[in-house]
Amino acid sequence: MSEKVSVKVNIGTASTEPTPTEPKSAEPAPKKKFKLNAIQIGAICFVVLFAILCAALAPVTSAAGTLWALFPPVVAIGLALITKEVYSSLLIGTLVGAALAAKFSPAATMDYLINDAMISAVSGTAGIFLFLVFLGIIVSLLNKSGGSAAFGRWAQSHIKTRVGAMLATFALGVLIFIDDYFNCLTVGAVMKPVTDTHKISRAKLAYLIDATAAPICMIAPISSWAAAVSGAVGDNAAGISGIKLFCMAIPYNFYSLLSLVFVIAISKMQFDYGPMRRHEWNALNRGDFFTEGERAETVEVKANEKSRIMDLVLPVIVLIFCCAAAMLYVGGFFSGVDFITAFSDTDATVALPWGAIIALVFTIIYLLARKLISFKEAMTSIPEGFIAMIAPIIILTLATSLKNLTTGEEILNAKGFVAGAMSGVAGGLESMLPAIIFLVAVFIAFATGTSWGTFGILIPIVCNVFQDPSNPLFIIGVSACLAGAVCGDHCSPISDTTIMSSAGAECNHLNHVNTQLPYALTVAGVSFVSFIIAGFLKNVWFSLPIAILLTLGTLLVMKGTIGKKEFDPDKASKGLLSQETLDRMND
Repeated sequence: MSEKVSVKVNIGTASTEPTPTEPKSAEPAPKKKFKLNAIQIGAICFVVLFAILCAALAPVTSAAGTLWALFPPVVAIGLALITKEVYSSLLIGTLVGAALAAKFSPAATMDYLINDAMISAVSGTAGIFLFLVFLGIIVSLLNKSGGSAAFGRWAQSHIKTRVGAMLATFALGVLIFIDDYFNCLTVGAVMKPVTDTHKISRAKLAYLIDATAAPICMIAPISSWAAAVSGAVGDNAAGISGIKLFCMAIPYNFYSLLSLVFVIAISKMQFDYGPMRRHEWNALNRGDFFTEGERAETVEVKANEKSRIMDLVLPVIVLIFCCAAAMLYVGGFFSGVDFITAFSDTDATVALPWGAIIALVFTIIYLLARKLISFKEAMTSIPEGFIAMIAPIIILTLATSLKNLTTGEEILNAKGFVAGAMSGVAGGLESMLPAIIFLVAVFIAFATGTSWGTFGILIPIVCNVFQDPSNPLFIIGVSACLAGAVCGDHCSPISDTTIMSSAGAECNHLNHVNTQLPYALTVAGVSFVSFIIAGFLKNVWFSLPIAILLTLGTLLVMKGTIGKKEFDPDKASKGLLSQETLDRMND
């Protein structure tokens, strides 16, 4: 039967949809049998075993300050992997946390759920919500004005390969090192047209954004993360300021540094594995950037003969400058406080909306003056920008609600439990302690979804264990704590940075989590071995090169083994795979 094919082009994306000339048969499609895959079975087993362990250590009616405090996020993460649906998973996890905190009293459970979890989450993250909305409006304005299309035309003529597009995304992520939220959303907004043009999946874009958000902020002395670490150190490191200790810890922060090496390596090797491989194959060969799950609505990017690349670049530069200036202002720099102290005392949830609204007003005035949009079009961008950010706002609200219940000192008090557990096992481990600290930090950050909360808990413990700042293990231990916090945050589906990366790439959140996890775990494994080596060598000039060589060697071995299997995208693109194999890739 001959078929007509209609082609729709959106944001550099070409997709073909067959339109049958005759109606299809009315017979219902056969129902698919529900089957659990290995990940789902593993998630069920882990949740059940974790519950049994919790019950063995403490009664469920006395959950506060015990291992039960980490059970709600375990439930949420497990359900997300089992159901592949994030909203209900986070909500159920939050409800479990409220029930544990209330000792299963129905009225008290609702009180914890509404007041301590959700209302507290909305009030505590209102500034980030505003920043999300303002950025969504700016993106809508740039699309309507033709600025995005002009940047796309420039990118097509200057960035000619998929490798170039991935490395350009990486480079922009490295340049925007001030704050991870700002990094995620800005890089996504700017680079989506470029990666779409070169048929890079949204899952891969989300990974590139996430891998250059928290990791780069954790090794940048002038960033909101450096300020948070400095505050967490406080008076614990005798004779060393918080910002100085942060800088001393950078060379040993293996996870952050190796994540950057990993991104460059897989981009240059053009090699993918795990679920990411299927997403990349579909993007490259079928023009399908999403593969499965929710798909972002296509937004028409208008071409305008009058638009230039500066119509996108200038608003972005103004946004970066205004956000940086706002962070200094909130920290007191313009009131006489020195530069470092201003960054240490700033509050990104207040500063980012400051910078974004100034940049938004500038963008509207600039585009109106350039006569690229009308006033009516500018005003219609306001609700459009809000609507575009509804999904990440909902996920962020639920994730923060869960985090509030888990880490609250007067609620489940996971911080108290972890501090006690770490103090009990810290003594006598000597050279192996940095590697153990790394694993503990990974688990806490993964379960709670907060890297700041993780190093806030562990840094004072690490400082008390080693005490002497001149001891090399003191610096390595602090680095292990910071690296583990970033790693766990990177892997966690309830992490705000992970959520922001999904939002920036307009990628289904669970797709981002599933495709990123194998990559993050690979770097985590190499980092763990590197911390063992560093604990014994106590010399960064040997430890760091060895860590980099281990990362590259691991990738080369994996490419030589996994890369030769039947799901090879190169073979698929050349028609060397059977239809049965292709169907199995997308089952």
